[in-house]
Amino acid sequence: MNKIILATIGFFVLNNISAQQIKGTKVFYQKCTGFAISKPLSDLPAVSSDDDKDISEKKEVEKRRTIPPSVNNKKAQPALDPIMQNVMGTKLMAGPIANWQAQSGNAFPPDPSGAAGTNHYYQAVNCKHMIYNKIGGTIAGPFNLNSLWAGSTNDGDPVVLYDKYADRWFMTQFNGADEILVAVSTTSNPAGAYYTYTFVPAAGTFPDYPKYSVWADGYYCTANLGTPENVAVFERAKMILGNPSAGMISLTLPNTPNNGFYCPLPGDADGVLPPYGTPCPLFSYEDDTWSGGGVDQLHVFEFKADWITPVNSTLTQVAALPNSPINVNFTLSWNDVPQPGTSQKLDAISGVLNFRAQYRRWVGYNSVVLNHAVIVNAGTKQVGIRWYELRQNTGTNVWSIYQQGTYAPDLHSRWMGSIAMDDNGSIALAYAISSSTISPSLNYTGRLATDPLGQMTFTETVAIAGTGAQAGFNRFGDYSQTSMDPDGITFWHTGEYLSGGGARTRVYSFQLPLAPLGINEIAMSTNLFAYQNESSLIIKGNKLPNNEETQVDLFDIMGKQIATKKIIPIENSIETSIDISGLSKATYLVRVGNYKFQKVIKVIIN
Repeated sequence: MNKIILATIGFFVLNNISAQQIKGTKVFYQKCTGFAISKPLSDLPAVSSDDDKDISEKKEVEKRRTIPPSVNNKKAQPALDPIMQNVMGTKLMAGPIANWQAQSGNAFPPDPSGAAGTNHYYQAVNCKHMIYNKIGGTIAGPFNLNSLWAGSTNDGDPVVLYDKYADRWFMTQFNGADEILVAVSTTSNPAGAYYTYTFVPAAGTFPDYPKYSVWADGYYCTANLGTPENVAVFERAKMILGNPSAGMISLTLPNTPNNGFYCPLPGDADGVLPPYGTPCPLFSYEDDTWSGGGVDQLHVFEFKADWITPVNSTLTQVAALPNSPINVNFTLSWNDVPQPGTSQKLDAISGVLNFRAQYRRWVGYNSVVLNHAVIVNAGTKQVGIRWYELRQNTGTNVWSIYQQGTYAPDLHSRWMGSIAMDDNGSIALAYAISSSTISPSLNYTGRLATDPLGQMTFTETVAIAGTGAQAGFNRFGDYSQTSMDPDGITFWHTGEYLSGGGARTRVYSFQLPLAPLGINEIAMSTNLFAYQNESSLIIKGNKLPNNEETQVDLFDIMGKQIATKKIIPIENSIETSIDISGLSKATYLVRVGNYKFQKVIKVIIN
């Protein structure tokens, strides 16, 4: 976790590449200050673990993180979390599908990030990146992070995303004290070449704890921003084509109470891509004891980018949603989570929502799932995970908390969570777990859309049991990431655990069965096919989870709806056609679903 700040003073151009600045009211626009096409990763020599950059700069890393101000303590915190789930779910879940030890990176912490595509899993840590097949075999790497950007440093805080709508890979890190480096693959092959971009925030600033998302009109970025708080968006439409004039729009986030460590999360699209021009939502939370705080609540903002006239871009708060009371008064020293055999505790990463804010569009509403660490017992200081499902009514655009819960089914602490929802509306929660009797390990649980609200109903499953304890240093994890496989039902998680007290990262995948294990799981294997027959697109689906009215939609890769129709399945199957005469040759998306499930596939129309 280092420091990225996008400030509200003018940007500085560091080289002769075409750059332009337009300044409006707290709005800044800049074209990229560097562009190149990298060599294919498959042509680069891999580095050995001995070549890793050792950034065990414990004092320096801690110095870069702002110490939270003292809380006002005027409001009493709950002795016990009022919505704590203190019993384990009973539904059985199979173990991981894929499960392998991934990169360590020799960094403290390794900050793992990763995403799955159709045939690959791409993981990055401080300070390496590597491409695997989906059973853990090496495809390419490991490489130093700076291998994509010639002449750059190897500074870290990487984030990997798979833009499934364009079938492209996105990877980023920062460079020195004042550059954001972004790479977008030139093809669907993550081991191929990349379009590489450099963007320059304000002079003297440093991007800390950056978080990114895929949206129709841009790749959105937030960070631990200090004051003033800014967010940014990079011009996706140009970047996936390798256009060197791609720009960045930066805006000031409306001021909200925080604890000094503050990074809102941008909505990251899964399922159907929102139509181009749809504002990107951003999310943060507030505690009633923070300086200036008054209510335990979630904040929702909307960033509307205008690439034609960037100064017309807007960033506004659209909702403040009171949530069930939370206690986030963690120690100012960040010593929060116990380990066995040592007095050294680990940092729970308080004050921020954990990556990602997964966004999905359903028939009739949009959903977002979020999570963060809380203190579930004021006496023992046990740490648990508060999680939420928000919904936005598509008729009124009003946001609300549909459900929330705090997962703490026993006396162990859980933190570093990452949450996601599949095509069936089932929610998975993956996280680290530790206590005075359990070494830092990686576990997961979940719930079905039909389960009682606010409850994780599956028995907790161990992905990897850790061993030992981390001594003399409280930084742990910083990042974890749960992403969806393009199949829409397989969850992929990467996170940190300990092996003999040493930091390791793991990659594993799993599914949430809709029916008890061993019983016919019809909805787990929904099949959807689409093919062109002259001027018609034929769409067939079988093994749908229900026979309720289902909507069939055709979208372009920018999220624009081309056609829609409704159909009643017969024996969990559908067949229909859409007129595609006049459509240009391109890749499109087909969605079949209702308010209970959805399935999205790509189709090429010639």
